Amino acid sequence: MRAVEIRTFGAPEGLAVIDVPAPVPADGEVLITVEAIGVGGVDTVIRRGALAGFGFQEGFVPGNEVAGTVTAVGGGVDPAWAGRRVWAFTGEGGGYVEQVALPAEKIVPLPANLPATDAVAVGTSGMVAHFALAHAHFTAGESVLVRGAAGSIGIMAVQLAASGGASAVAVTTSSAERGDRLRELGATHVLDRSGEGDGPAGYDVVVDIVSGVDLPSFFDRMNPNGRMVVVGVVAGMPPADFGAKLMATFRKSLSFATFSADSIPEPDRRAVSAEHFGATARGELRPVVHEVLPLEKAVLAHRKMDDGEVFGRIVLTP
Repeated sequence: MRAVEIRTFGAPEGLAVIDVPAPVPADGEVLITVEAIGVGGVDTVIRRGALAGFGFQEGFVPGNEVAGTVTAVGGGVDPAWAGRRVWAFTGEGGGYVEQVALPAEKIVPLPANLPATDAVAVGTSGMVAHFALAHAHFTAGESVLVRGAAGSIGIMAVQLAASGGASAVAVTTSSAERGDRLRELGATHVLDRSGEGDGPAGYDVVVDIVSGVDLPSFFDRMNPNGRMVVVGVVAGMPPADFGAKLMATFRKSLSFATFSADSIPEPDRRAVSAEHFGATARGELRPVVHEVLPLEKAVLAHRKMDDGEVFGRIVLTP
């Protein structure tokens, strides 16, 4: 079968389509014939080599979520799974493939009327956004700033904060056009990338997908007892001394945290994803698919991600 690996770290052209043996489900596993693959910001960060220190090496197959149909089951798995449409969180990677074998505990059944492309637009992004807001102890009536809101996680964070009763949902984004689209999804204030614009004087919660050198400046935009949760580093790591800025705001009692879905137990991840898929099928959450491309166009998908062209999720199809 075909897969896409990171042959060399760096530019998107370092991705390559390769042939690998088709997987066979082991005991406790299912085989999914993939119909849709979500392309995430973390995939681009790994591809650049920025996370090599965390164990990611050249030859790695990126992609942390897929949707498709179970076409075989291993020993000990309920045979009723065969033929069912499912979504799966593949973990750190392994999703840019035509077929994937995964533990049955990682799959979530999909509503009959939910397309696979929509499932990967909502799946990981919605789950990360949900738990990031929970990690920040967000409650109704609080103001929220989503930094880097045009990506798939940001879009889901905007919708979940708005439906959760936020008093204000501000977003940073790169253009007025994107701001208008985010307003349609629940944003109440649109700011530029530096956080300037007609927004609240301060925020109780900041969900940051961007990170990078400008992260410390957003401590100035937080209310007393405000909480910032970083869920991504699409602009690179923050300055090594960013903690000094946090300490300079000592009297505001601010909190800073990182969040990774790896810290959430599998049953909890599945439960939230299932809830989101049901809400999407009912029209309560809106999946935003920027473009659907064939698997062999993974280089183009990553080039678009690097160029900042993407609003929502790019989806690859085998």
